[in-house]
Amino acid sequence: MTTYSSHKTNSNEAVIEINNLSKSFDNQEVLKDVSLKLFNGENLVVLGKSGSGKSVLIKCIVRLLSSDGGSINVLGQDVTVLQREELNELRKEIGFLFQSGALYDSMTVKQNLEFHLKRIKKGLTKKEISEKIAEVLENVGLPDAQNKMPSQLSGGMRKRISLARTIVVDPQIMLYDEPTTGLDPVTSDEISLLINEVQEKYKTSSIIITHDIACARTNANRVIMLKEGKVYLEGSLKMFEKSDDPNIKPFFK
Repeated sequence: MTTYSSHKTNSNEAVIEINNLSKSFDNQEVLKDVSLKLFNGENLVVLGKSGSGKSVLIKCIVRLLSSDGGSINVLGQDVTVLQREELNELRKEIGFLFQSGALYDSMTVKQNLEFHLKRIKKGLTKKEISEKIAEVLENVGLPDAQNKMPSQLSGGMRKRISLARTIVVDPQIMLYDEPTTGLDPVTSDEISLLINEVQEKYKTSSIIITHDIACARTNANRVIMLKEGKVYLEGSLKMFEKSDDPNIKPFFK
């Protein structure tokens, strides 16, 4: 592994610190002694080919998958040893944008957001809930979508609503799993720009899993590449773009 210290944050505080993480499925080792840090206020892009362990990595961070070894420290707590109630409390501080969007198809946009908000932020008044929903829909550029059903939304709109549902509870950390997959180039660019806006408006720290170099160029404060389940290279986007490494160069053609 080659490491370059190049993160551009106002704080050296790590909000996520992973040490020697390993994960296997049957006899296939997907993550092999992965170590990384996410610093306060940064967008960390994780690149890699399909099957390199990118999505498995962030699912381990929120313990949607249990790791086989190593430690995952999130906001000062080791995720691997938390009891279920403690884990659920920590998850309230972490937004997870799934590839599919994971909206409830039987609910309107407003109901999707309300359901998530009421579950995480108990005790809010109806007025506070309505104001918060209106705010986040405005921030993702869909202020008039409250009464639409998911089936009435385009792919890009679904992604925006999924992002609105994630940020409506004000998470400290955002995890994006291939946020531009399946979108046309124009919509992909819009979603990438929106990720930056979320970082600025909500002061989030984010891990962005992607193989979309345009997304990486828009969002990356720092980049890590996974190769065959290991951290292969870490550094600035500029350093990646200038690399002559045959494992790096094909990504930046």
